[in-house]
Amino acid sequence: MRRSEINAILKDAQAFFDKFSIKLPPFAHLAPHELAAIAGSDVIANNLGWDVTDYGLGTFDEMGLFLFTARNGKPENLAAGKGITYAEKIMISRQDQISPMHRHYFKTEDIINRGGAKLVLELYGPDADGFVDREASFTVPMDGVERTFTPGTRVSLEPGESITLVPGIWHAFWGEGGDVLIGEVSTVNDDNKDNWFAEPIARFAEVEEDVAAWRLLVSDYPNLSKFAASAAE
Repeated sequence: MRRSEINAILKDAQAFFDKFSIKLPPFAHLAPHELAAIAGSDVIANNLGWDVTDYGLGTFDEMGLFLFTARNGKPENLAAGKGITYAEKIMISRQDQISPMHRHYFKTEDIINRGGAKLVLELYGPDADGFVDREASFTVPMDGVERTFTPGTRVSLEPGESITLVPGIWHAFWGEGGDVLIGEVSTVNDDNKDNWFAEPIARFAEVEEDVAAWRLLVSDYPNLSKFAASAAE
């Protein structure tokens, strides 16, 4: 993705948040060189901040997602049973924009329609080897009520409704009838190791630096020194 395209997506997301009176934490508003100055913070270590992906396919409008990670802990906190063992994301799924079929190894997540249009999820359970099971029914909680579905069921969430996805449940989702503001509350999130896609695609986008970054993505954090140097030039 071109950096100019990413900048535009981030500014559109900010405007969408404003529509719903969503206020972001202070680190959301830091310029690239200001983030580089706090390289040793938990903001960087825990990958808090802006995220845009086209899954490496170059077709963001058709297959992509905007995300903002507001809080997150470290995976080792789960094993230790202490510290920050949870995460929170705010996402935007555009109309008919697919977040492709995937599952998580460790993360349990509540996916919540926070406003806008309908959020549609296509669901499958895992087979004995963890792959998509196209034969067996499976059970997931929806707002505190257990629901049993057949493979490939499409669940439509209205604003305020949610679904709980435990590790192994395969899911794809998209906005229907408009853009959707999505909340995600989960156990610790590790996007580098905890995503298993049904097709061989990438979690993060490749970025072409055609203009300066307005805000950094979490995938930029391994190269923070480059953005500190750019500010000095």
